[in-house]
Amino acid sequence: MYTVHSDVTLGGELFMAEEKIKEEKFIPGVKSAIAISSGKGGVGKTTVSVNMAVALAQGGARVGLLDADIYGPNIPIMMGIKAPPAPQGEKITPAENHGVRFISMAFFVPEDTPMIWRGPMVHGAIQQLLRDVAWGDLDYLLVDLPPGTGDAQLSIAQLVPLSGAVIVTTPQEVALLDSRKGMAMFKKVSVPVLGIVENMSYFECPHCHEKTEIFDRGGGRAAAKKLGVPFLGEVPIDPAIREGGDNGVPIIIADPDSPQSKAFVEIAQQMTKELSISKSQQIGLKIIQ
Repeated sequence: MYTVHSDVTLGGELFMAEEKIKEEKFIPGVKSAIAISSGKGGVGKTTVSVNMAVALAQGGARVGLLDADIYGPNIPIMMGIKAPPAPQGEKITPAENHGVRFISMAFFVPEDTPMIWRGPMVHGAIQQLLRDVAWGDLDYLLVDLPPGTGDAQLSIAQLVPLSGAVIVTTPQEVALLDSRKGMAMFKKVSVPVLGIVENMSYFECPHCHEKTEIFDRGGGRAAAKKLGVPFLGEVPIDPAIREGGDNGVPIIIADPDSPQSKAFVEIAQQMTKELSISKSQQIGLKIIQ
């Protein structure tokens, strides 16, 4: 048990409290919570999170998306809804679009307001986004973490019984080095890594179809093999992916038959397979113990 001081504005009210937080399940209706993480910024982690969430929803799953990037929340833009969600009694109804329920601090803080918060305040904000939101029954809650291995990651690990984590990287060595740190962090908090996603793998010319490996090639697959974790797939660079994020219409919705959309679908499917395997292994360990 530990104490947290916070002053978070949610639902139009200023929350100022000193709370005793116990290890408990704040999201009882969620079957599986999965962290989407990266060791460094700029690798397209949120883009991967959004398109994976939509892919899962299109497959018939009940999906939620938590924007845990307190300092740089942008999931509402990518999901096409900027208006704050409505209250539901003492809780808040999450926004919903493209078949995905989602929540973000961006709904409650003006766009030009910097989030100059220390660790305990970040912890309190994430706690409220989990506890005070009426998520309902979900098959998957994807948690889009900020880059790095800081307070937000620790808070999620403490507050949510994570079923696993997905590491997003790009092929170049700098990104791969940082992704290994992220994997080490999840290992320390006993969260299984379900696999690595390599984003921005290559650029394919729309005219001649020649592939250019802007950030090197195959680094994510090689890292997965070296570290003994699954490789979930690769996503090429394409302007349509960026446009979809800016316009609030993910590419998997805007152009579902594109190679990029199919890549996201395959990654989501592979992730669910690895999640099923991981859960079976954990059940087996409990039986043995």
